[in-house]
Amino acid sequence: MASPSTTSDSAVSFASLGIDAKLCDACTKLNFSTPTDIQREAIPWALKGRDIIGLAKTGSGKTAAFALPILHALWQKPHKLFACIMAPTRELAYQIAEVFNSLGEDMGVRCVTIVGGVDLMTQAIALSRQPHIVIATPGRLEYHLENTKGFSLRRIKYLVLDEADQLLNLDFGPTIVSILDHLNKDRVTFLFSATMTARVAKLQNASLKDPVKIEVATNLIQHYTFFPFKYKDCYLVHFLNEFTGQSAITFVRSCGEVNRLTHLLRHLRIPAVGLFGKMPMEKRSAALEKFKKGKRSVLVATDIASRGLDIPHVDVVLNYDLPKNSKEYIHRVGRTARAGRSGKSISFVTQYDIELYQRIEFALGKKLKEFKVESATVLRLQESVREAQRMAVLHLKEDRDPSRGDVADQKKLMMLNKVARKLSRKSKQTAPA
Repeated sequence: MASPSTTSDSAVSFASLGIDAKLCDACTKLNFSTPTDIQREAIPWALKGRDIIGLAKTGSGKTAAFALPILHALWQKPHKLFACIMAPTRELAYQIAEVFNSLGEDMGVRCVTIVGGVDLMTQAIALSRQPHIVIATPGRLEYHLENTKGFSLRRIKYLVLDEADQLLNLDFGPTIVSILDHLNKDRVTFLFSATMTARVAKLQNASLKDPVKIEVATNLIQHYTFFPFKYKDCYLVHFLNEFTGQSAITFVRSCGEVNRLTHLLRHLRIPAVGLFGKMPMEKRSAALEKFKKGKRSVLVATDIASRGLDIPHVDVVLNYDLPKNSKEYIHRVGRTARAGRSGKSISFVTQYDIELYQRIEFALGKKLKEFKVESATVLRLQESVREAQRMAVLHLKEDRDPSRGDVADQKKLMMLNKVARKLSRKSKQTAPA
């Protein structure tokens, strides 16, 4: 496919891509100095009015890649209800809205964010005021299209499906099809996805007309390290010590492991904060802010952190638990090496993870390089890690209030007590005479 731009990379600016001067000034204010790869490739096609399918991960600058052409077109021909952007999560919807509001501030752009968990009447009133841009999660958008009097997207000029693979993984497929029936056929459509799955390909065929396909390479180095399961915590602490001063996300499979490892790392004076789906929104936001601002260098998280969150810079991704879905691996490691930066990922493989790891290599179509570690160096941490494990279990036990728990909670509490006693005995047995 021929590139629409003949400008050399070294001379590329937003102005050279054809973006209006007012928007270029907004980019300067936001420290968007030069276009990222996805912006450089997508913006010229978007300005030509072409449908686009872009394969790019979160952090590659894809929000501005579709926001700038939309705002440019809106500035040229002002129109109410100009564009609709669909996102899979509330967090991503709010982040997209922030970009549109920041870039379009001097243009007087009005954006409305329509997501679940917000009063329906308040949203209906906001929609009745004819905003220029609607950013929404599919379920809530479908509700308003079918139930809010006077709200219609029949005349919109642009539709964006962001994180399309996650939209479909969350079973929004039927909802999206329903929404497409409410739209006009003459719109321009942008579809962005981290991976090109069969379901994304079907959505592309159903919603795009003769699209330009753009795929952006990354500077990501992927490793694995193999060791016995019983030393898993020791290896985690070793790697985080090795990467002191760098930001790292440690992915685990369950909320319980997030809590346990966060307590364990804090006991070892490693600044960690946890993040998982069942946390109240205020605590999730607070945890994310601490990590983004560098107050905590380690984020221990479930797959909620693998996509849809705006985390500007992550140096290292550690897959403490391998994901059961190979596609989720791609999203996890995509948290690093963003916006042209380099980054690395290390996946922990024990004797119980070999099949999962082989699936990941098969999905990637290549072998990962082994990250070799001197086991003797790691095992020197055993005593301090054991004590931290014991303290983490005690913290978890204290966090539970037996008077409020049900039978299942009581059983879990008894199990935690048993584990704490066992770890305490082990610690005494291995202590020097």
